[in-house]
Amino acid sequence: MKQIREVNATEAAQLFIAKYFPHCEGALLAGSVVRGEATATSDLDIVVFEKNQMTSYRESLHEFGWPIEVFVHNLTSYKQYFEQDCQRARPSMPRMVSEGIVLKESVIIDAIKEEATQLLEKGPEEWSEQTIKIKRYFISDVLDDLIGCSKRAEEIFIANALAELVSEFVLRTNCQWIGHSKWLVRSLMQYDETFAHQFTKAFDIFYKTGDKEHIVKLANKVLEPYGGKYFEGFSLGK
Repeated sequence: MKQIREVNATEAAQLFIAKYFPHCEGALLAGSVVRGEATATSDLDIVVFEKNQMTSYRESLHEFGWPIEVFVHNLTSYKQYFEQDCQRARPSMPRMVSEGIVLKESVIIDAIKEEATQLLEKGPEEWSEQTIKIKRYFISDVLDDLIGCSKRAEEIFIANALAELVSEFVLRTNCQWIGHSKWLVRSLMQYDETFAHQFTKAFDIFYKTGDKEHIVKLANKVLEPYGGKYFEGFSLGK
C-alpha cells in the first residue's frame, strides 16, 4: 500500500525534530531529497546531534507520511563514523553532514559541516604500491574466472564481483571516494562521466546478451597503466 505523504520532505523533517528532538543541539536533513534525486520510495535521512546522548544510534520509522532514518550522535561520536568512513573510502556520514540542509541552527552545526566538507575535499588515503598489486591480482583472478566460465548463473555473479573490483580500482588509484550499490555508478560519474558510461555499457551488454568482450576489454584497459593482469610472482603473507 502506498504511503500517503502528509507534508513535503523539509516540513516532515522539521516536524520530526520538533516532536522527538526539540532540545537537540542541531539537526540536518540529508540524502536523495536534498540532492533532488528522490524517488517514490525514498526516505528522509536525518542527522541529529544531542549533547547528552551517551551512545550514537540509528533508527528507522514512519512519521508524517514518510519513511525516516534518523542518525543520532553526541558532539564527539560522529568523529568515529567520519574516521571509519574515510578508512573504507565510502564517506556516507561526511557526505550526509556536508550536503545536509540545516533543520535546527547552532554554532556546532556550522563547525561539523565544515569538518565534513574538508574531509570530502581531501579524499581518501592514497593506495600503496603493494595494495595496487594486490588489487590487480584479484581483478585478474576474477576476470579469468569470467572468461573461462560457461555457466550463465555463475557468470552473472562473477560479473557482479568484477564490477565492484574494477570500479574500486579506478577510483582508488585516482584518490577518489568509492561507492556501493547505486553509489558505485554515482561515484564513477562524479569522477569521469565518459568512463562511467563505458563501464555501464559494458556490463549492460553482458547482462542483456551474455557477451563478455566489452567487460574483458574494459578491465584490461584499466589494468594496463599498472602493468596489466597480474598472476606470476604474486605472494601474500609469505
